[in-house]
Amino acid sequence: MPATQPGSGSTVRRILLGSQLRRLREAKGISREEAGYEIRASESKISRMELGRVSFKERDVADLLTMYGVGDETERAALLGLAAEANAQGWWHNYNDILPSWFQVYVGLEEAASVIRTYEVQFVPGLLQTPEYARAVVIAGQPSASAAEVDRRVGLRMQRQSILYRDKPPRLWVVLDEAALRRPIGGREVMRDQVRHLIEMAALPNVTIQIMPFRFGAHAAEGGPFLLLRFPESDLPDVVYLEQLTSALYLDKRDEVDAYTEVMDRLSVDGMPPDKSVDLLQRILKEN
Repeated sequence: MPATQPGSGSTVRRILLGSQLRRLREAKGISREEAGYEIRASESKISRMELGRVSFKERDVADLLTMYGVGDETERAALLGLAAEANAQGWWHNYNDILPSWFQVYVGLEEAASVIRTYEVQFVPGLLQTPEYARAVVIAGQPSASAAEVDRRVGLRMQRQSILYRDKPPRLWVVLDEAALRRPIGGREVMRDQVRHLIEMAALPNVTIQIMPFRFGAHAAEGGPFLLLRFPESDLPDVVYLEQLTSALYLDKRDEVDAYTEVMDRLSVDGMPPDKSVDLLQRILKEN
């Protein structure tokens, strides 16, 4: 079992602070360009701040709060405290040499999520991979990587899994296409160990695994794999994560999130129930 790793939530705090700054600015009818001029920055810098994609300087936040008419000392102190917390670096910053910036955002959101729902078609999700399976996936995706780099990438993936064992773990709900179980990644023994691990993980109270069987045919997730992240903070919207080859999309508009939530709900209804999914995993284990 991986060692527990408390979540820092710095990514979420940046997003929360950014959204509050945006609401304050819009309430005063101030443009991003005007706000940027106030703190000697560009309009695009204000946009990145409001999206939570950059760190915050306390002086900049203080100047913006003054510009937005926030004079109450208690409110100012709370927002400035949030800025300090938002700048705290998460454990994943130790992997900056192998972690692209677009994925750093995801790791931070994953760390802070209370519910993670995902559909996968080609691979077992990273949070449920064994070290040997993860190594095979990394080598397939990064064939020119050195042995040391492969070790670090696998180590990062194993470190991410620690959220499932902490005191207040997120609920992980996975719908896994049968294709991912039939694809012989890493060889027979690696796949046997991976399937066995899935059976063990399905027994955790915070983990639900459903299989979408071949026999079902076409289903709702015609757009491919995706993740839905939900957070305990009421001010933070659900986020859809779509990974691409060299970048990722983060969707948080209500209509987009609702569309993916509907697809995930349909997959959960159409997929095999959790107990039947474990039965299928056990049959696959016997077949191999």
